[in-house]
Amino acid sequence: MMGPSHALSGAAVWLSGSWALQQFYDYEQSPLALAVGTAVCAGGALLPDLDLSGKVTRNKGGATVARTFGVFSLFIAEVVEKVSLGVYYATKLSRDPKRNNGHRTLTHTIPFTVLVGWGTTTLCARFGKWAVIGILFFMIGLALRGLFDKWAERAGWLIVTLISAGAAVVTAANLPGDRGYPLIGLAVGVGSFVHIIGDMITRAGVPILWPIPIKRRMWTPISLPDKIAMRAGGRTEMAIVRPALTVISILASVGLFAPSLLDKFNIDG
Repeated sequence: MMGPSHALSGAAVWLSGSWALQQFYDYEQSPLALAVGTAVCAGGALLPDLDLSGKVTRNKGGATVARTFGVFSLFIAEVVEKVSLGVYYATKLSRDPKRNNGHRTLTHTIPFTVLVGWGTTTLCARFGKWAVIGILFFMIGLALRGLFDKWAERAGWLIVTLISAGAAVVTAANLPGDRGYPLIGLAVGVGSFVHIIGDMITRAGVPILWPIPIKRRMWTPISLPDKIAMRAGGRTEMAIVRPALTVISILASVGLFAPSLLDKFNIDG
């Protein structure tokens, strides 16, 4: 899947999940918590693609999300890609092929989603709002780059950086720590997992079962059969998947916010 579809899938899953919790378990969240969760999950749904680096010094190449903060995020992507490639070669078995990059390896596994979710929660709990500001800054930037790809490209990485920083500071100042902080870690983990599922329905697949060895391969790509698998950026993604995710997001948002709007205007319905 392409970056915008990944980000949209993260937003759709968080909004629809929040609606289900409110509808069936009476778990309500403030508008701010919903907005933060949605943005962080959308950003988390782009996080695994930071393993696709480009030309750092020239601010070119790599995944779209790797260019969110200019050369700074490209450098992070370079590091993530090299670490992923190193883990691949350190754990590969005899039938795992040779690789020249670490894309769709370590960051596209279940252990990675658990690690980033747990790590985010731990950082927030230990370092408080300073950690929250940093995490929100990064995740909001990824979400902006994914959800508003064309605008972000025109605006440039500096504008995206400034908006992300401002939103992170304002949000952290108003987000309650008792419920808000754990939700940030959950949103990062859920977003990363949604990304993996999105890539698993494409032809290339992902090594979602790592580190379970299968027929002398540690990094076996799991995907749908080629006949029904989706091609990244193809007609199915653009004409069916992305519009469907948009509709789900809109319907879930209406379901979450409509009751409060009805009460505000004293409409009996």
